[in-house]
Amino acid sequence: MNTIKNTPLALVTGASRGIGRAIAETLAGAGYDLVLTCSRTLPELSGLANSLEEKYGIHCTAQMADASDPSAIEKIFSSLDHLDVLVNNVGISYIGLLTDMSIEEWQNTNRSSCFYTCRLAIPLMLQKHSGRIINISSVWGNVGASMEVAYSASKGGMNSFTKALAKELAPSNIQVNAISCGVIDTAMNHCFSPEEMNALRE
Repeated sequence: MNTIKNTPLALVTGASRGIGRAIAETLAGAGYDLVLTCSRTLPELSGLANSLEEKYGIHCTAQMADASDPSAIEKIFSSLDHLDVLVNNVGISYIGLLTDMSIEEWQNTNRSSCFYTCRLAIPLMLQKHSGRIINISSVWGNVGASMEVAYSASKGGMNSFTKALAKELAPSNIQVNAISCGVIDTAMNHCFSPEEMNALRE
């Protein structure tokens, strides 16, 4: 990816819809060049990238990558020579009893994507002695949710990951924060019935 180093660059994972899409638009409006990723919806993401370029005059690249695959993340970072902001937004949920969950489902529920991206982003940020890492977490990571044990555990782990990495990188002027979102009406939560959504609102 050929971008000018003095133009701020942000990488947003899981950016084709929902929270990630809104974050991408906000960053584009602030003048950031963007690298956006998705796991399955590349045509939708490419459409967003084209729209943001036309609307804001920034450079935007759309790439399909499974955030749980370290080789896919390494491929994305191999084309970057600088990075100012990393937003770890990608995530999946599993709703059901823990006893019904397979080992594969447990291992694939938001377990390692933050690690894969951060370990490659940090050296790029150290070059400038500055950077921002933002992890999109959940209130369930703070209090836990029945029927969402794996998701709650992964977000709780993300919160601890964020606190520890923030202390590690503070001397290098790299800030690490997490945003613990409540339930937002995105595609990921369309699995809930109207009655369940009403219960969540209450």
